Amino acid sequence: MQHLLVLSKDSKLNKLIGAIPMDQLHQTGIKSDLREYLVGSIISQQLSTKVAKVIQDRFLALFKNKFPTNKAILKMEDEKLRAIGLSYQKLSYIKNIAAYFEENKLHRTNWNELSDEEIMKLLIQIKGVGQWTTEMVLMFGLSRPDVFSPGDYGIQMAMKKLYKLNLEGKELQKKMIQIAEKWRPYRSHACMYLWAWKDSK
Repeated sequence: MQHLLVLSKDSKLNKLIGAIPMDQLHQTGIKSDLREYLVGSIISQQLSTKVAKVIQDRFLALFKNKFPTNKAILKMEDEKLRAIGLSYQKLSYIKNIAAYFEENKLHRTNWNELSDEEIMKLLIQIKGVGQWTTEMVLMFGLSRPDVFSPGDYGIQMAMKKLYKLNLEGKELQKKMIQIAEKWRPYRSHACMYLWAWKDSK
């Protein structure tokens, strides 16, 4: 596998690759409906995986267990969304996503024809969808191989420990980006190993 050859050149990362079985890595997959991934990422923000799954299941149950159209999301009463465990902020972000996709007719978009930068530029215009969310969409929603997320807390914790970085804030992120340069064009794969290593501790 080409990505392992590239990543194993980093001696510290190579130790993780040797220690972590492939089945422990986070799974990515092409989502036919990118809205579904975006809505899921908004729901799961600042929640444990278990709690996020419960709320996502409740969300789908409101729409007869099928992911809803933009119009169905926009018509859904706020109180019903609040009742499944969504904050006012999260439900407004979800409605922002539906409105943006509807107004810009993004359901017709062939995401495979767009670069990572073009997709980020499009999605970051939605209120509630920031840099981190777009990075997760690219990695997990579209299986893009070379995405790095220096603002992700889990990646930060793993790299601080693995590379013994005694830094915080912008200085930490700057150093992380510098280290990650050697992982190109497979930075997404490196992130999967860092998350799995952090979760196994």
